[in-house]
Amino acid sequence: MGQEDASANLEPEQFRKMFIGGLTSSTSDETLKEFYSKWGQLVDCVVMRDPTTKRSRGFGFVSYSKQSEVDEAMANRPHIIDGKTVDPKRAVPREQSERSEATVSSKRLYVSGVREEHTEDMFKDHFSKYGNILKCEIIADKNTGKPRGFAFITFDDYDAVDKCVLIKSHMINNYRCDVKKALSKEEMAKAQQQERERLDRGGRSRGPPLRGGNGWGPGGGDRYGGPGWGSGPGGPGSYGGYGGYGGGYGAPSGGRWGGDGGGGWGGPPSQSGGWGAPGGGGSGGGWGHNGGQGGWGQGSHGGAQSWGGAGGAGGWGGRGY
Repeated sequence: MGQEDASANLEPEQFRKMFIGGLTSSTSDETLKEFYSKWGQLVDCVVMRDPTTKRSRGFGFVSYSKQSEVDEAMANRPHIIDGKTVDPKRAVPREQSERSEATVSSKRLYVSGVREEHTEDMFKDHFSKYGNILKCEIIADKNTGKPRGFAFITFDDYDAVDKCVLIKSHMINNYRCDVKKALSKEEMAKAQQQERERLDRGGRSRGPPLRGGNGWGPGGGDRYGGPGWGSGPGGPGSYGGYGGYGGGYGAPSGGRWGGDGGGGWGGPPSQSGGWGAPGGGGSGGGWGHNGGQGGWGQGSHGGAQSWGGAGGAGGWGGRGY
């Protein structure tokens, strides 16, 4: 009864859990626990293993009792375990980790829902609590000077972006703004390559299902996912089978991010209403929606960094950024 009461008082798990990639094959649960307990009280700790061979898959998870303890751990990077510098990140909920974008770290944040009432100072004030801001820019129409509905926030560390994305929707000056990672052309290519490798493996990246409870240890269909690089069967740059892991987190799958636009920055998957990648053609360096109905469109004509409405019904038109 007491343990149930304690669990009920904990902050949401997604804010307290970390993914630890790049572990050596010899790193044990106990080693992981001993290392990360220096920054707070651990609720759970596990090194993920192949269900058949029991060999380490090169990554694990730790869960603290408070989000502030995750913040403390991330503030004390680099982390060296068993002589190797590992890759700690905030664990990503399944609905987010099923996108290729989840596999890439970015120091730049994409903010949608920007209104005329918003100012760059408002965004600086709001997002500075997540990390040190290097640059804040509301993208405006070059003719009217009015906001085009989005902005970019550049931090000095990828962890600040990860924290913002976990929340996703932010209320700024009484308006809802959604956030996503902003990816460079190189980062988009990396995410696409990892997605292709996953698809080439025929969906085997998740590994055989494991049985177990909803806490640490093997889980059923609900899985945890982490950034796609390490020493798994998928080869360099990706983890192989994640296996099952309870709690509603998942391995990256579906929803390809990015596109072919020259010099552009890519957003999330180009689905109906989803954020798409820069399109081909004459424009370079632009952002846009390449999706279906209700989507923003990346311009494929005009000069460098031009904008165009490529969405379907209800899409935004216009060019000339």
